[in-house]
Amino acid sequence: MKSRTDLSISIVTPVHNGGDNFRKYLSSLKQFAPLGTEIIIVADGDEESGNIAQAFEMRVLKTPTAGGPAQARNLGAKAATGEILFFLDADVTIGAQTIGQVNRVFTQEPDLAACIGSYDDSPGATNFLSQYKNLFHHYTHQRGKEEASTFWGACGAIRRDIFLKIGGFDESYRLPCVEDIELGYRLKQAGYQIKLCKTIQVKHLKRWGMISLLRAEVFYRAIPWTALILRHRQLNNDLNLQWSSRMSVLLVYGLIAAVVAAWWWIGALWVAVVAIAVLLTINYPVYQFFNRKRGMVFAIATIPWHWLYYLYSGLAFAIGIIRHIFDTTQSNQNQKTISS
Repeated sequence: MKSRTDLSISIVTPVHNGGDNFRKYLSSLKQFAPLGTEIIIVADGDEESGNIAQAFEMRVLKTPTAGGPAQARNLGAKAATGEILFFLDADVTIGAQTIGQVNRVFTQEPDLAACIGSYDDSPGATNFLSQYKNLFHHYTHQRGKEEASTFWGACGAIRRDIFLKIGGFDESYRLPCVEDIELGYRLKQAGYQIKLCKTIQVKHLKRWGMISLLRAEVFYRAIPWTALILRHRQLNNDLNLQWSSRMSVLLVYGLIAAVVAAWWWIGALWVAVVAIAVLLTINYPVYQFFNRKRGMVFAIATIPWHWLYYLYSGLAFAIGIIRHIFDTTQSNQNQKTISS
């Protein structure tokens, strides 16, 4: 029988158009992964990235066409031999303690099914949007509940037997989407425990631009996540779904409505002032965090982007509800047609 200190870990990473960030990721593995750590790179319809990984002497699985990260992770998980599957994205870097921390959390907590980590507070890309987005992600995870309500594929570990038993990632998600959140929902519904380990941190290297950020946030995360929430009827007061965030969405829309109404009734400006004051008060901790990390000018510059985040989150949620109602109506009509 193995002791509690020698669990085997398999790192599984899907990659598609990895580029320079992928090389940095592989370099961090070469530098910090302990000898004997199984590393599986799944080149998802990406011959070039597969060749790069082979040049780093990594084990590489190649697919002829891109099937998406869910399918790629499942392929790597099935080929892995470790007791713990450690999923990492191809645009992060690990530190000297990362893998050891994963090992310790599972050896110290034998009933734990999975754990997730966090981005660190020094993102790789230096432009404003990348710093804002990745620092906000770090802040959100560092403020989250230790008893996590979902999984995270960018830096998440799970016992391999449980992963295979529950069916792995849902391969119907063909793009980087909410396949990790969906897996987390199934884990929780099956009674498994997921832990947010805030000290397990990786550096995110991705450079965000305005278009790429909005596209990912709205179409790859918010709308499909809304569909998951409605399907599983699970709206937890945690991470991005905290009550303060939900209240902020309502306040942003109230602010917009008050500004528009001021064209006909000047008194609506007072409503707008109140909405602004409450928004600043509710979100003061995150602005304080930005100020502490990057200074007052940076913190002030994040405010319109933060409020825009609440704006498009609310819009995406509304779109998701409309689509859910439409799909449910269509499904019921189809059922009636079949039974008639």
